[in-house]
Amino acid sequence: MFSVSLAQAQFVYRGVGIFGALTQSAHYYKNLDTERKPYDSAYRVFYPQTHISKEFFSWGAGIFLELGAPRVRWQTELEYANKGANEMELVNAYTGDRTGSFSANKYTYIQWNNYLKFYNPLGRAHWYFMPGIRLEYLFRNSATVFVPVSGNFPKFWFSGNLGLGYEVPLVRKLSLFFEYHWNPDIIPHKHDNVRVRNRTFEYRIGIVMRPKKRSVDDCNAPVYRGPAN
Repeated sequence: MFSVSLAQAQFVYRGVGIFGALTQSAHYYKNLDTERKPYDSAYRVFYPQTHISKEFFSWGAGIFLELGAPRVRWQTELEYANKGANEMELVNAYTGDRTGSFSANKYTYIQWNNYLKFYNPLGRAHWYFMPGIRLEYLFRNSATVFVPVSGNFPKFWFSGNLGLGYEVPLVRKLSLFFEYHWNPDIIPHKHDNVRVRNRTFEYRIGIVMRPKKRSVDDCNAPVYRGPAN
C-alpha cells in the first residue's frame, strides 16, 4: 500500500507545454598532434588545428510533459534543435593560413530531453533549476568545413544540460516561462587524432498549461459535514 501511494505521488500530472528557442553554438577542436613538428608526420595530422569556432546562431522548438511532486518534478521533452559552428577552412596546415570568409557547419537534431525540475516559489511566480540529459538523433548534417571530421558525427549521441527558468502565471491555467540552457557534449566526437565537442546555449520562451488546483475537499481525507440528524 505504501509503495503504491508513493508511486502515485511521484508521477502526478503537473502540466504540458510548448516552447521556441534561439540556439547559440560553437565547436571546440582539439588536435592531439598540435605540438608535433612538421617533419614528424604527414600533412593530415595538423588538420584541423586546435581552435574554437565562431558562434553559430539558429533556432529550436519543442513540446514537453511535467510529472511529479510540487517542488521536485520530471520534465520530458521532444525537441527539434539546430546546432553548428561558423568556420574558416584551413588552406595551409604548416603556416596556419585560412580562407578569408566563414562557412557554416549545420546540424539538425531530433532530441528526447529529460530533466529534474526543482521549484522555488516566489509569490505566484517560480524560479526553477533543471539538470538533465539529452538523447540526440542527427536528422540532417550540412558540413562544408573540416569535412573529414565535422561531416562524420554519429547518428545517435547524448549531451548534458543545466537549465535555469522563471515562470509567471498569465490567465487561468496558462503560464509564461523563460529559460536559459547550457548544453555541452559530455564526451567528444573522435576522428583519428582530432577531438570535437559542441557547446550550445539555448534561450527559450514558452507557454505551459497546468491543471486546476484542487480545493481542500478534493483530497482523500474525510470531510466533516455536520451532524447526521
